[in-house]
Amino acid sequence: MKNILKKLGIIIFVFSLQSCSDDYLDTLPTDSVGAAEAIATTKNAWASLNGIHRTLYSQMRSTQGEGGLGGVFLVSEHLGDDLVYASTSVNTSWYSGSYRWVDHRNENSSVASYPYYYFYNIINNANLIIAQIDNAVGDPAEKNAIKGQALAYRGWAHFNLVQLYGKRYVRGAVNSQLGVPILLTSTIEGQARNTVEQVYTQINIDLDDAATLLTGYSRPNKSHLNLNVVNGLRARVALTQGRWVDAATHAANAKTGFSLMTTSQYQGGFNDINNSEWMWGSSILDDQTMYFYSIHAYISRNFSSSHIRTHAKVVYRDLYTKFPSTDIRRGVVATTNSTADNYPSYMTFAGGVTYARAAGASTKFWVKNPSSSVADIVNMRVSEMWLIEAEARARNSEDVLAQNALHSLNLIRRSDVPLKSTNVNDALIDEIMIHRRMELWGEGFRFFDLKRTNAPLKRDHTGTNHLQSQTTGLFNVPAGDIQWEFMIPRAELNANPLMVQNPS
Repeated sequence: MKNILKKLGIIIFVFSLQSCSDDYLDTLPTDSVGAAEAIATTKNAWASLNGIHRTLYSQMRSTQGEGGLGGVFLVSEHLGDDLVYASTSVNTSWYSGSYRWVDHRNENSSVASYPYYYFYNIINNANLIIAQIDNAVGDPAEKNAIKGQALAYRGWAHFNLVQLYGKRYVRGAVNSQLGVPILLTSTIEGQARNTVEQVYTQINIDLDDAATLLTGYSRPNKSHLNLNVVNGLRARVALTQGRWVDAATHAANAKTGFSLMTTSQYQGGFNDINNSEWMWGSSILDDQTMYFYSIHAYISRNFSSSHIRTHAKVVYRDLYTKFPSTDIRRGVVATTNSTADNYPSYMTFAGGVTYARAAGASTKFWVKNPSSSVADIVNMRVSEMWLIEAEARARNSEDVLAQNALHSLNLIRRSDVPLKSTNVNDALIDEIMIHRRMELWGEGFRFFDLKRTNAPLKRDHTGTNHLQSQTTGLFNVPAGDIQWEFMIPRAELNANPLMVQNPS
């Protein structure tokens, strides 16, 4: 960790920071009075916290595709089964190596190093706030709000890291398998990997403490983390650990005060943070565009880039065919490649350019202006909480409660009045997981879901639309295979004698 944290250890973000300028970062080493000054007052601390908020949608390094959290979302989707490339060309994007399960297994690749850099970046900055905020001058309620969010960020970042670089959490097991280093102080010294169990213990401590501190906090906007968001994070963690009752309880608490979006909102482009269903997200101003670094430069339907114009992102046919014709989520997927049906792919946008058509093309994500990649980014939605509650209830053999939770979502996602599911046991779990796949398509969940449920990657169902030329033959990865672990970055291994690499 030393090499990466040496770089991370000098980062303090302020609200006015417009880019991750090396000149700026080099002026504020954390082993000097600079870090204390940055958190000396609640006003300064808010600026530092807002800097962390901004990392969710900021260009972090010089490699295209590393635009904040969206870069991680995209890797997860490309490693899954439900995102398909319709184009027959071999090299389609910066993520083709992820689509083929190559880059995350290469210790020298940016895909292997970026999440490590990114999440430890957030942890380091959260630690600076946590260490100093109690001594800051200002309103105690504000200090609680700042510290609570910093703790939530630290727990959430460790959660993402251990899922990517560690082995999966096994319910009921000792979980002594290697996870990631737990970082609770701002340091540039190399740290050894903690066990998966130890990492999850610390994640839950941080999130529980955050929930206590954020109780009663009224946030100014949805980029801030409040009690609802923290409960949503607790629900995600509990689901991953197999703590079914906790997962259902936290999910139910998280969605309090929010409502599911309407049909028109669902089909409106997924680009507006004011959507009633969005619990946590990033509002992107026109002058904050990342252009080709943004998630929308790769996943949207109408950004005017050669990648978007040429390569439609398609929903896996095996998933799409499972949905009833009355499901409104079919409305953001083209059923054929005809000009009439495949709206808006045949429409012309900037400069009169025609966009590629493909059967199954997703039209879920839209930028606000085709000439820029500006669009608000969603990190958590109410529908996810309904699905967590339904899945946790079903896995805990509470079939009726699981059916009720799924039905609450289904009533809004269908144009007719659907009957409540009568499935039980594994059939009910399978039904819920199908709804989760279609509901959260493209939002960064698929790799994590496959890994946590110990499911194999399977891209070769009958009638598959995954192409040999795109996957280079990688259609299946067995559950539990070593390929489910990201390789530790080589730069970290070179600098940290305590670090141990994952199996190759």
